[in-house]
Amino acid sequence: MGNSALKSHLETSQKTGVFQLTAKGLQEFPEELQRLTSNLRTVDLSGNKIEILPASVGNFLQLKSLTLNSNKLTGLPAEIGKLKKLETLSLNGNQIQLLPPTVGQLKALRTLNLSGNQFTEFPAGLGTLRQLDLLDLSRNRIQSVPAAVSELQAIEINLNQNQISVLSAEVSRCPRLKVLRLEENCLELSSIPESILAESQVSLFSVEGNLFEVKKLRELEGYEKYMERFTATKKKFV
Repeated sequence: MGNSALKSHLETSQKTGVFQLTAKGLQEFPEELQRLTSNLRTVDLSGNKIEILPASVGNFLQLKSLTLNSNKLTGLPAEIGKLKKLETLSLNGNQIQLLPPTVGQLKALRTLNLSGNQFTEFPAGLGTLRQLDLLDLSRNRIQSVPAAVSELQAIEINLNQNQISVLSAEVSRCPRLKVLRLEENCLELSSIPESILAESQVSLFSVEGNLFEVKKLRELEGYEKYMERFTATKKKFV
């Protein structure tokens, strides 16, 4: 990509606060963006070949949305935690295995998309994200959902297409959780905590494609209570 094309992109971004440069074969985060740290609100660099997000990303203090889907990132710099206005962080289809603890400082974050990465464990330290609505960890290699998940404020957690065989009963204590997606995992019927059905706020519990027939859920204690929540939610949208 020529300098003139990048230059015109930068000029437009200075006016709009939006920088979008997708599928252009970029191998690194454009250094030239540093000139726009004070006014960029949205950056989308999806479909490139970026391997490293530089520490200087922490300078974009006005940033509300950062999208780097389908790149080659293996991690994030600690400086990501400086983005106090960031509401959407979308990193689907990379090679990330761990998040830096500073992600827990993204106090405005509402959407965290980490689908199609290389997580083998449920990321820790996200309980401090009080505004979080959606956590998408689908298509990873996570094997268990730990007790610490109870700290999450998320309304929806997507764990479809992992390798989960252990689901902590503590998930039923998530204060705002309404949608829990666990399709295509390795769960037995005996691995499903009845408290999710009987005591949680969850009104959509999606478990197709595990090691039991979904209709077997009806045999579990609390299924009727779950169905009451499910039906009440459905009525709202009809």
